[in-house]
Amino acid sequence: MKKVFKIIGITLLVIIVLLIAAPFLFSSQIENFVKKTINNNVNAKVEFADIDLSLFRSFPQATVVLSDVSVINNAPFEGDTLADVKEVTLQMSIKELFKGSEEPKRIDQFKVNDAYINILVDSLGRANYDIAKIDTTATTTGTPADTTGGFSLDLQHYEINNSRLHYKDVGAKMALKLEELNHQGTGDFSLDQTELDTDTEAIVSFEFDSINYLNKNKVDLDAVIQMDLENMKYTFLENEAHINQLPLTFNGFVQVDGDDTNIDLTFKTPSSDFKNFLAVIPEVYAKNIENVETKGDFVVDGMIKGTANDKYIPKLDIKVTSNNASFKYPDLPKSVQDINLDLRVLNETGIVEDTYLTFKNVKFRIDQDRFAANGSVKNLMGNMLVALNLDGTLNLANLDKAYPLDMDLDLNGILTVDASTSFDMNSIEKEQYQNVKSSGTAGIKNFSYKSPEIPNEIKVSSAKVNLSQGNVTVPELDLTTGQTDLQATGTIQNLMGFLFTDQELKGIFNVKSNTFAVNDFMVAQTEEKPVTTSEENTSETSKTEKVATGEEAIKIPSFLDVVLTFNANKVLYDNLKLTNAKGKLIIRDETATLENITTDIFNGNIALNGHVSTKTATPTFDMSLDLNAISIAESFNGLELMQGLAPIANALQGKIQTNLNLKGNLNNDLTPILTSLAGDALAQILTADVNPEKMPLLAKLDSQLNFIDLDKVDLNNLKTKLSFKDGAVNIQPFDFKIKDVLVQVSGSHGFDMNMNYKLNLDVPAKYLGNQIGNTLSQLSGSSLQNTKVEIPVGLSGTFQSPQINLNMQQAISSLTQKIVEEQKNNLKEKGTNALNDLINKQLGKNNQNQQSTDSTATKTPQTKTDSTKTTQEKKIEDAAKSILGGLLNKNKKKKDTAQ
Repeated sequence: MKKVFKIIGITLLVIIVLLIAAPFLFSSQIENFVKKTINNNVNAKVEFADIDLSLFRSFPQATVVLSDVSVINNAPFEGDTLADVKEVTLQMSIKELFKGSEEPKRIDQFKVNDAYINILVDSLGRANYDIAKIDTTATTTGTPADTTGGFSLDLQHYEINNSRLHYKDVGAKMALKLEELNHQGTGDFSLDQTELDTDTEAIVSFEFDSINYLNKNKVDLDAVIQMDLENMKYTFLENEAHINQLPLTFNGFVQVDGDDTNIDLTFKTPSSDFKNFLAVIPEVYAKNIENVETKGDFVVDGMIKGTANDKYIPKLDIKVTSNNASFKYPDLPKSVQDINLDLRVLNETGIVEDTYLTFKNVKFRIDQDRFAANGSVKNLMGNMLVALNLDGTLNLANLDKAYPLDMDLDLNGILTVDASTSFDMNSIEKEQYQNVKSSGTAGIKNFSYKSPEIPNEIKVSSAKVNLSQGNVTVPELDLTTGQTDLQATGTIQNLMGFLFTDQELKGIFNVKSNTFAVNDFMVAQTEEKPVTTSEENTSETSKTEKVATGEEAIKIPSFLDVVLTFNANKVLYDNLKLTNAKGKLIIRDETATLENITTDIFNGNIALNGHVSTKTATPTFDMSLDLNAISIAESFNGLELMQGLAPIANALQGKIQTNLNLKGNLNNDLTPILTSLAGDALAQILTADVNPEKMPLLAKLDSQLNFIDLDKVDLNNLKTKLSFKDGAVNIQPFDFKIKDVLVQVSGSHGFDMNMNYKLNLDVPAKYLGNQIGNTLSQLSGSSLQNTKVEIPVGLSGTFQSPQINLNMQQAISSLTQKIVEEQKNNLKEKGTNALNDLINKQLGKNNQNQQSTDSTATKTPQTKTDSTKTTQEKKIEDAAKSILGGLLNKNKKKKDTAQ
């Protein structure tokens, strides 16, 4: 007995050792086998981070796990991701590990976890999943490569967990998305005929020809399918599906026969309770329907039968009906009564263009308000033909009192409509509105609309729309929001194109307003931020929500293409008040073009032409402005632009007119970013008085230059040209007078208020005091009235903290040169003696020897030497220094009575 236990123990030990050692013995073999299989069969770049072999995970089966598997396409979809899988698990018999490398290995089970499958069919019909290699040595074209040595399926069970599948067919204009996909099946694929028990659930979105038929609808299917693998026929035996919460049962089969797929299916709701209708609506909107009180029936009954291939689709007959139904949510005060539905989707030929939809006797009632619709949509898969009739009255305030709308909106108002229309989509897309046949009216009264995204409630006291053929006229629109009131009439050129396609809304309107406040239309800025959840795999289930940034912006709507001729008595923009505003505004492509806009402001008026665009992240503008006879003080206080272009205007009282051409970037509130401006201006001061106390620069000039009086400055009719770029304003030279003092100005400043200016003052001698003035007139040989002194002044620093630089050397040189030139023409003996006396007196040097030498030289001018000339000019220069030094160092005189 001991020997038996010993044998058993040794055997178990050997088995355990083998189980532990097997992954090390076979892992490299399996990895090489997998890579060889892929390379022999797939025309794509397939990679995986790791491969693991375990004999314990599903003993007595062997388990192979591939981690982080990716399949990247080669041409013609080079670089595209076909598949990205976190984990692929294969289970097979342990004996499969001992097969030779050329023998196929049979797989019993496989699992795919956290997969992303991206299937794409381009406009040429090429599919990115067509990656199987073609055996070029085969006699039959298109025969797949030999799979000897690869894997073969002998499945008993398979699973796809927490995965996503995106399918897009560009040519067919079709897109399918499956998210949160979980699917599993159990059956014996080794048999020719078997039963497959499946369980599937997913979030489904389906779009065809730009129409959303399913949008994140929850779908699940429990089905037992009889599989005839030899004939590729799959028959539904026991099944029940749910679209959201709507139950459906299926019967019939699907059979693949070469390029044809034969379908014979019928489906219906297992019960006729009207609660089935609410179940069709996505759960996020329908909320909890278990406690909803319902009456009446709701039946879905459909048939899909025929062949699907490149030429035909199966015949369709799907009916949705309901009669005299009603529902009421327990937490809401009102119910929806007298509901009737009769919808039908039909195709009797199998030709895709012959598919059409009809809806008859669609009605409902809330309180006393009744609404009805009838119509059809034919040629669903081609040039759709739409016919629609609407008739009824609806109190919008009752909508969320009868149905749990999940919207941050507050709607009120009475909507009435009695209209019919018919058109084909090609005409709408080509804007051939003469092919649209419409008639009737629609209107709304006492409409109000609230939303967190708009600053004020929008109220429409009345609005009317008339339909006639392809024309839509708006004879009446009376709207208020915040401080703003609007009255408008006009036409809408493409209402159907706007409602049924992605066209912009086009129209022409005449708008009147007593008060129009721009801030009433500023939209709160939002940004997308992730919402944290407690779910696992947040990369797959992460969501975002819009969060207010605290900023507001004026955005030009992208869906508008309208021309507005407007007249507003008062326009409020920030702290500005404009009156009698009129002109034309064209809104197109997120750009507002202003044509011949005029308005009264700052006790004058402004004319504008140009455009403003909010199409880019930073708004831009290009504008021409004519400012006529506006108040300098008011415009300086109201316009940041004026403060940047002409800071000195702060000290002026009067009128100005200017022509401005400028462009640049805008802030979110559409005020200019000064440092981005480029352009030019021609400005003329019509009348102006100066108050030096309001501008430190002028006050400092007034105190430092004792020979000028800014109270006597004359700026009337002064003209100058400005140009600005890169944050700098350049002034073309101009001049003005301070009484008889001529001032020439040139230079530039920045919008940061740093400046670099030059002033050239031409000062008459009479303003320098009697003693200095008479001395200068005698030195120059001119009368006191005609003698002038040129004084250059440099201005730097800022307008609030200026630096004033008197260029003494240039002033002395200029004065000396003037005296010398005038003396050359007036050099006489008597005059020369007098000149020397005046110079010496001015300098305080009455040197008799020097005077004698100069006198002798004067008596014999023919023999005068260059040295004598130099001495003479040096004396004049010294005299000029003395004069100017005394002039500029004197205290400011309030008034010179001698003048």
